[in-house]
Amino acid sequence: MDAGIVGLPNVGKSTLFNALTAAGALAANYPFATIEPNIGGVPLPDPNLDRIAGHIKSEKMIPASLRLVDIAGIVRGASKGEGMGNAFLSHIRQVDAIVQVVRCFEKAAGGEEITHVDGTVDPIRDINTIADELLLADLQTIESALPKAERAARSKDPEAIARRDMLGKLHPFLEEGKPCRAALAEGVVTDSEQLRALKGIGFITAKPILYVANVDESDPTGKGDLCTKVREHAEREASVVVPVCAKIESELSELDAADKAELLADYGLDEPALNKLARAAYRLLGMQSYYTAGPKEIRAWTVPVGSTAPQAAGVIHTDFERGFIRAEVYGVDDLDAYGSEKAIRDAGKMRVEGKAYVMRDGDVCHFLFNV
Repeated sequence: MDAGIVGLPNVGKSTLFNALTAAGALAANYPFATIEPNIGGVPLPDPNLDRIAGHIKSEKMIPASLRLVDIAGIVRGASKGEGMGNAFLSHIRQVDAIVQVVRCFEKAAGGEEITHVDGTVDPIRDINTIADELLLADLQTIESALPKAERAARSKDPEAIARRDMLGKLHPFLEEGKPCRAALAEGVVTDSEQLRALKGIGFITAKPILYVANVDESDPTGKGDLCTKVREHAEREASVVVPVCAKIESELSELDAADKAELLADYGLDEPALNKLARAAYRLLGMQSYYTAGPKEIRAWTVPVGSTAPQAAGVIHTDFERGFIRAEVYGVDDLDAYGSEKAIRDAGKMRVEGKAYVMRDGDVCHFLFNV
C-alpha cells in the first residue's frame, strides 16, 4: 500500500520525505525540485515488537512499513497541464492514499524567506487549490468516460451498465464541487458492481486524505493560528491533521538515540512527530498489524482491517493461504500477562481459529497449513 506525499511547491514535502525515509540532505528550495517521484519505505514505530521481544528471544525484529511516494508539487491549473500537472496527476492516481503537506509557517528557521507560489501563506487557500485541481481532473475523467460507458451499456452487459450508472451518479456530485470520497460517505454509490467499477477507474478524490501541517519550530505541536485553521478544516470533512516541523524532524533523523532524546526534550516532545504521522498514515490506509515470533525473527505483518486468518497467512506466503488449516492465536497482552507462549497455552488462552476468523490488531499467530 502506497501513500503519496503531495502539496504546493516549497511547502516542505521533500524535506519531510527525506526525514521520514532518512534519505539524506534537504531538498532543493525551488519549485518542482521533485520531478520524478521519489519512493521510500518507512518503518512503522511499534511498541508491540519490544513487548514481544521482552518475552521471546529472537535474532532480529522486523517492523511493518509504509511505502511513501514524494510527488511533484502542484500549482493552480494542473488539471489543464500547468506546471508539472500531467505528471502529478498520473503519479497520484497510482497511490492508495494522499498525504497533503500544508505550509503553516511564515519564514524558515533563521528568518530565511522561502518563496510561496501564491505570494502569501494561507493554508486553507493551498488546501482548496489542490482539492480543486484534483476534483477537476476527476470531472474530466467522468466527462470523457461517460459517453463511452453509455454506448457500451446498450449491449446490456452488466459490467457496462454498472459503470454507466456509477458515472452518472458521480457526475452531478462532482459538478457541485464535492469529492468522490464525500459521495461514498453519503451513500451516493452503494451497489457492489458499481463500487467495483469505481475502484477500477481510480478516481483521485476517492482516495483518503491526511493533512500534514508543516509548522514553525517555535510551534512544534501546532497550536498556532495557521495550524488551527487546518485542524478546523479537517474536522469539517472528517479528515485528520498531524502537526510536523519538517526542520526539526530532519535534524532528528541525523542524530543518535541519546542526542535525539535531548533534542526532543528541548522542544517538549515525547517522540518524533514522524512516528505519529506514520501511524496516522497506516490507519488512513485501513491497515493493521499482526505478528509472528520465533527464535529467528519477530515480525509485524500488514493486513487490511477485516482480513480473515487465511488472508493474513497469505501475506507470508500464498501457500499458507491455499493450504490453510487453522491458526493458533494469542494477543500481546496475553504474553505480558503470562510471560511465555507455553504459559499461555497451559492457561488455556491459546485460541484455535479457523478460516472464518477475522484478524485483530495485535494478534500473534502460528499458522498450520498443508499443500
